[in-house]
Formats: sequence, C-alpha cells, structure tokens
Amino acid sequence: MKNRRVAIAATSAALALVLSSCAESERDSGSGDEQGSGSSEDAGGGEEMSDATFIFGAAGAPATFDPFYASDGETFRVSRQIFQNLIGIEEGGSEGIPELATSWESEDGLTWTFELQDGVTFHDGTEFNAEAVCYNMDRWADQNETGQLPAAAYYYGNDFGFGEDSLYVGCEATDELTATVEVSRVTGKFPMVLSQSSYGIQSPTAMEEYDANGIEAEGEALVFPEYAQEHPTGTGPFTFESYDNAGGTVTLKRFDDFWGEPAGVETLVFKIIPDENARRQELEAGTINGYDLPNPVDWAALEEAGQQVLIRDPFNVLYLALNPMADEQLEDPLVRQALYHAINREQLVASQLPEGAQVATQFMPDTVDGWNGDIAPYEYDVERAQELLEEAGKSDLTIELWYPTEVTRPYMPDPQRVYDAVKADWEAAGITVEPVTKPWNGGYIDDVTSSRSPAYFLGWTGDLNSADNFLCAFFCGDDNQFGTSAYDWHEDLQEQISAADAEADEDTREELYRELNADIMSEEWLPGLPLSHSPPAVVVGPNVEGLVPSPLTAEDFSTITISE
Repeated sequence: MKNRRVAIAATSAALALVLSSCAESERDSGSGDEQGSGSSEDAGGGEEMSDATFIFGAAGAPATFDPFYASDGETFRVSRQIFQNLIGIEEGGSEGIPELATSWESEDGLTWTFELQDGVTFHDGTEFNAEAVCYNMDRWADQNETGQLPAAAYYYGNDFGFGEDSLYVGCEATDELTATVEVSRVTGKFPMVLSQSSYGIQSPTAMEEYDANGIEAEGEALVFPEYAQEHPTGTGPFTFESYDNAGGTVTLKRFDDFWGEPAGVETLVFKIIPDENARRQELEAGTINGYDLPNPVDWAALEEAGQQVLIRDPFNVLYLALNPMADEQLEDPLVRQALYHAINREQLVASQLPEGAQVATQFMPDTVDGWNGDIAPYEYDVERAQELLEEAGKSDLTIELWYPTEVTRPYMPDPQRVYDAVKADWEAAGITVEPVTKPWNGGYIDDVTSSRSPAYFLGWTGDLNSADNFLCAFFCGDDNQFGTSAYDWHEDLQEQISAADAEADEDTREELYRELNADIMSEEWLPGLPLSHSPPAVVVGPNVEGLVPSPLTAEDFSTITISE
C-alpha cells in the first residue's frame, strides 16, 4: 500500500517511539502500449489490470537476488521490487514509514515491539507473521564463515556485527502479529536500519527448501546457493520469473495476490546495457522505457526529444579522500588544508555537475539530521594554499590522484571531468599531479578501499536519514578507507562516533553529530575533502507515468503505468 501518513510520538521520561499509519492509494490503473497492450480482469472484483511491460536499461547485472548478500545498487534495484521491509521509506523522501510492520515502540531502546500487517502472504503462499520475522532475523545472525565476510554480508557486518559484540540479541514471536526484538545497546540506527534493502523479509519456506544460507567461497569469488540465484521469495508487488544471463535480462511478474496496491504493469524487465550511450540510444529507439543516471550534459536534449528526466533531490556526497597510509606526506594537516584551499569547488560544481548541485561543507548533505550549518566552507585561495605548502616544507609537492573509468555514479556523473578540474586547480597552485586511473570494477574499488591510493575520488548515497549511515561508512574501524588510524586523533573520532550513535535522546544525538562534523572539518583533523552534493536523475519515455524519483535512488517500480 502506498502514500502512508506517519505519526511519531515520544515520551520524555524514557525512549519510546511509535509509528503508525493509514494507507491510501491515489494511483490510477494504467493501460498498455505496444510492448504489452491490453488488459486482464482482476480476480478480486472485475477491475481491469494492465498487461503492459516496462523495460528498464540497467547499467550492470545483479550480483545476486538475495539482498542480504548484496551491497550494490543494481542488485537492490531488482530486489526492492520483490521484497519488502518491516520499515519502508516514504515515497520521494528519506523518512521511515510502516511497511510490513504497522508500528514499533520501545521504552528503553533495547527491547522493541513490532506490530505486523495482517493478511500478507509470501509469493510461495507462506503466511507472513511474527515467526517469519524472527526466522529472518535469526537467519541474518546465523551465518557460516563465508557468510560473515564483508564481501558477503557487508551491510549486516557494519550495522549489526557478528558474534558476541553483535547488536542483535534475539527475536520472539509473542503472538501471531507481534514480534519482540532485543538489541544489545541503545543506538540511533535501530530500528530505522531495517529500512535498508539488505533487510528485505524473505519466505522461511523458500529459504529452507533452497538452502539460503549455503553461501561458499571459491578463491576470492562467492558462490551463492540455489535460493539466491533462482528462488528469491518475498512479499513485494513483483515475483521473480527468470534471469537470462546470456541475453542479459531479468524478468519479474506482477504478484496478483499482493496485499497492497497491485503493480501497474504485468511484466518488469531489467535489460543489462553497460554503456550509457547505448542506453540512451535504446530509449530513443523505444526498445527500453527508461534508464538511470543519464549524463547531465544530455538532460536538455533528452527532454527536447520528449523523454522525461526526473531529477532526484541530492542525498549524497562526492569527496576526495586523503590517505596517509598510502602517502605519509598527507599526515601533515597543513598539506591537507593546502590541497583543499587549492580546489575551486564553486566552479567545479557550476561547470562539471548538474544544475542543482551544491558545494559540500561536510561529509553529509543538509537533508541529514546532524548536519552542521555553522561550518564555514574552505575558501578557494591559491595564495593561501601555496603559503601552507611552504610552511609544511612541501612547496614542490607531488601527489598521485586516482579516478575511476567505466562508471557513472549519482554523486560523480563524469569522473574524467571531475579529475581534470581538480588537476588543473592543483597545478595552478604549483602541485605536481600524477594521474592513476583504473576501471571501477577492474581494480579501482578494490585498491582505494584497501588503502593503496593516496588521493582519490569516491562518494556515498545515503541509505536512510542517519548521520551514522554517512560518517560510519567513512570513518568507523581501524581499516577505514581514509586511513584515519594513522592520525593521533583517531581514537577521539571513534569515541565521538560511538557516543553519538549510543545517545537515546534524538535532539541530543543530533547536537553530538553537529559537533562531530565540526571536529572532522577542523584544520587539525580534515581527513579528506568533501566536494559536492549532486541531484542525480532517472529518465523514462514519454508514455511512462507514475515513477516517483527517490533521493536514495530506491525507486518503487510498482507505481509505474504505461499509457498508449
């Protein structure tokens, strides 16, 4: 069901959060087109349902169809059409709303009671109830050695952790539609973390039958069980039909017994087209109905040709990471300050990024609770940069600057152009730049996340409205990608992140994050250089209606209809 209105109540005496909703649908039924015109009669009462097909041009293949073992956007784009979560995300926004849970509450932040939707079934006919919820939560925690690897359970490892220090303690089905979940400590991320795609609720019957936890490793590769490859089973508006690896298509079908508003198209196809220019050509030819992340330089031409460019609100950050573990010159805060002052970010945003992009002052956008509006931006000042380098004894600074190829990211639509702009700015300040470039999935990600690169471009699109979702992704752990463990203030950083996350009072927690953002951007700390926040777009054809762009790039395709 769509378009929920949410109310949140909290007691001042103790932490108590309650979410409730009433559901209503405002979507008209759709009609078909040449790819699937006509209609069929709904068994529930004669309502006509479109038999249209919507074809989406995907940039890559899903890594798996089990979202628990995923960390990539192409997997989540497919899985979120199949699975639902206890907590959903508001349409077109980033706030949590009821989905499979109608409400949740806690008096102490440790024991949480979830009331569940009634009358929901999984695609295989299994009843959704509290026992199914607890089965899923126990399954997440009960992983074999391979399943606990970061390459397998990336999100769960970060959000909950395994073993004795895990956030998850247990789950009990106290009645048919009530699940009580216990966590080990108060944390600002729970329960909203359950809105992330990795925590889609799956059928216990199907997971048992097809050995969902039977993940294995062969060398450095993961081998997924039969469930993850052929039998993903959720409660969502679409069911898994097939994956044609040779033809590069994933096919989903409308679930006619869906408990909410039925999908507006009968068939949803993801056609894998790695090249962005090829995706545009196929949209123009009418062989696909949409694709993600059109190049901003093409937006005007696409609109002039009658296509619909739907622009998302920015909920991301592009940054230039500085890792002293790869180059000890970067340990000096004067060098880091100089590198930041030497970048003309205003011009970078105006010339290289889409309209609506913003200069970043910290490592999260202003739409995230805990953003600090008092942080003054580092000014573009070439002379100041040169003075700082001279003071540091690095007037002849040479630095490797890494950037990726064969990729478009929501926060970085054209990596080459971003690199060229920063390189020109640094050279204008007398800095020698040595370029290093690798394909995104051909060594770049592996190398930069393994601290092999001194300075490199990367970014993050938030999963939910949580400061921890941004900051912990960057700075948590001794082996984080910024190499902050090389700094003498690393322990203070870790303590502040932990303290903010553990604060039960929402207002106090936000203030702690504001203070933490100020410390991170101080002249002494400054582990990297936040550059910008960009509004990425998704484009669909002129006959497509109902797609609501999500700032989390988490669109629900069930709202789509196709007109004649």
